[in-house]
Amino acid sequence: MIGTAGTPSGRTSRALGPGLGVSASGVGLIRRRRRRWIRCGTLGVTAVVVVAVGTASVIYAKLDGNITPDEAAAAELARYERERPTALVRDARNILVIGSDSRSGDDNGRYGRDSGTERSDTAILLHLAAGRRSATAVSIPRDLMVDVPDCRRPDGSRTEPMFAMFNYAFESGGSACSVRTLEQLTGIRIDHHIVVDFTGFKKMVDAVDGVRICLKEPIHDKAAKLRLPAGTVTLNGEQALGYVRARKSLGNGSDTDRMERQQRFLAALVNKVRGNDVLLNPVKLYPVLDAATSALTTDPGLASLRGLYQLVRGLRDIPTEQVQFLTVPRESYVYNANRDQLVEPEAERLFEQLRADRPVAVTPDPGRAEDSGEPGSDSSPAPTFRGNTAADDDCR
Repeated sequence: MIGTAGTPSGRTSRALGPGLGVSASGVGLIRRRRRRWIRCGTLGVTAVVVVAVGTASVIYAKLDGNITPDEAAAAELARYERERPTALVRDARNILVIGSDSRSGDDNGRYGRDSGTERSDTAILLHLAAGRRSATAVSIPRDLMVDVPDCRRPDGSRTEPMFAMFNYAFESGGSACSVRTLEQLTGIRIDHHIVVDFTGFKKMVDAVDGVRICLKEPIHDKAAKLRLPAGTVTLNGEQALGYVRARKSLGNGSDTDRMERQQRFLAALVNKVRGNDVLLNPVKLYPVLDAATSALTTDPGLASLRGLYQLVRGLRDIPTEQVQFLTVPRESYVYNANRDQLVEPEAERLFEQLRADRPVAVTPDPGRAEDSGEPGSDSSPAPTFRGNTAADDDCR
């Protein structure tokens, strides 16, 4: 018996297209298969999401665990909280960045014998303005003669207060002693500190595929194991470390000349990170974060990805001309030409501007590096110091 539309009795058909049809049972089968496909697709998407979230969690945990918290320094600084300066501007931040010359470990040991003593090869006071409108990195000479307070040694004993070179503070009492020494010298509250060793610096440079610099003359430094041609050169991590540490064969051999070279290199590194969109590209960002976090010892407030992110999240919006590098005003120490002392009143003028989160200006021309306005006057031009910005490019 033939039913409607020429189909067997009791069955109906549904058109699928011109001249096509299917029974009701066939439609049900299609619907059941479609539901299974949807369920399978949903399960597949869910599995991908779960794997992605799980992977992200593993990556976050790894990076977070890379950072070493400096608990001992935090405890020591807490002991002296009452004598420490008060922060004057709530949203501004001051970070002491210490480049350690530790030879401990297989990689660091390549740069000399491990004497068990760790010194500050480089010290930079990084001031981040409120609202992150600018960033100012001030190099502190390691040979600067300063008053170093009594500090706790690693073995628990304490040093005597003394007038000594700045890097003695780190050598004798670690990062807490460096922080206290710098705070007493400048009157600036140090909110955070970061210690980076040789290996960490190299890994950072390699993670961004090297940093381009321009050399007016070729370099051949046996001590630094550095041989570079004149002109545009992209330095890998090993070469970059030799370049920023070399002293006797480059420039006039002074520590001041070396600090200026470090500042120019850091400016080039900032441009490399910003120019490659590293901060916005997860594939490029991960090796940079892995290299950075595995090399850091920080105060507990920064010893996490969340802490670091909260610190630097606004930095990518700072114009390169407002990322500044300078050396604290210094001159040869009156009793020893191989040591440094502050130039006053210029040094105190710089410290006052940073304490109050007022702007400073830098120029590569030493003839223009002088105060251009009275401190404390909001309408006065910013005082000018010798230095450079991330917008300056030696390769132009």
